[in-house]
Amino acid sequence: MNTFGSLPRWGKRAAGVATIMAVAIGLGACSSAADDNKPAASGDKSDVLLVQGIRSLSNSYHANWAAGGDLFGESVGKKVIVLSDEADSQKQLSLVKGLAAKGQVYALNIDPNTSSDTEAIVRTVTEAGGYVVTQWNKPDDLNPWDIGDHWVAHIGFDGTGIGKDVSQTLFDSMGGEGGIIALQGILDNKPAKQRFAGLQEALKANPGITLLDDQTANWSRTEALSVTQTLLAKHGDKVKGVWAANDEMALGALEALKAAGLAGKVPIIGFDAVPQALDEIKSGTNKYVATVSTDPWWQGGAALSLAYKAATGEIDVSKLSHDQRAFYAEQSIVTKDNVEKYTKAPTLEALKPDLDDPFKRFSAAIN
Repeated sequence: MNTFGSLPRWGKRAAGVATIMAVAIGLGACSSAADDNKPAASGDKSDVLLVQGIRSLSNSYHANWAAGGDLFGESVGKKVIVLSDEADSQKQLSLVKGLAAKGQVYALNIDPNTSSDTEAIVRTVTEAGGYVVTQWNKPDDLNPWDIGDHWVAHIGFDGTGIGKDVSQTLFDSMGGEGGIIALQGILDNKPAKQRFAGLQEALKANPGITLLDDQTANWSRTEALSVTQTLLAKHGDKVKGVWAANDEMALGALEALKAAGLAGKVPIIGFDAVPQALDEIKSGTNKYVATVSTDPWWQGGAALSLAYKAATGEIDVSKLSHDQRAFYAEQSIVTKDNVEKYTKAPTLEALKPDLDDPFKRFSAAIN
């Protein structure tokens, strides 16, 4: 039996598949569910909507996130609404506001587009009587307990430490010397800031490596292709490695390397462990040497489970510790040596222990 009052420390990775359902939500006035600021009436689970808020289903990382949410929905016999905002912060907030028109208590698991978007989202959910778990992005000085019990928790991943370690993997593949270019994510995103900070720490420890240039490609494969082409034209054969803050951008950079006849000659690393990146690592043909897995299926399933358990009263949010309400979860570096472990999507059976105990992969408190 899971005990939510105590803080589990370790967990095992699980993986699986699910069908994704995207549903358009209209805008509407706030629901009366906020009037008494309580969980669903009598803890009736049938009254709770399950909702995922992601950037885009065309992004394989977020598609896997949505698939993990569907696995949780399957475990409780409910469909999951997917709100896809295409990186448009105003659209994201409008979609969240539109949930109130449903007139039901809802459980929302969402990746705010930027840290500055988070407060408006969680206050909107609180006013509507919903329950929300946020991931990745929030201001450093804003915490769930500052807003109230309807902001159940915030889950992050320590990008600085893992960013340093995976950067070292890139540097090792370069023989410890040479110039690199770096593709940053959305600059207001916490993971973008932390991952780049990790790169900078690795650079300090490797004086033979030079950062030739860095530019944002906004997490986009298309933008990364264009930016990499520009940087290759600018720096020429000085570019001996490519660092990207996510796999979508790394894959865009790979297309630029292919066009320049450099694929397989210039090593690349990314983050997020999307399927195409894993395939590249497994093949070894194009020197895609590493990525980082946060297990998006877990992010989609376990975090939605946490919001749902709060909405139904199974978890009393007021009794959770601050550590449980703002924490880093486990993540792993993926290389050719261990890539097989990450190439298969999850089954419900494999992910079920993490759905039952959403704190199972707690790594450290966010201070």
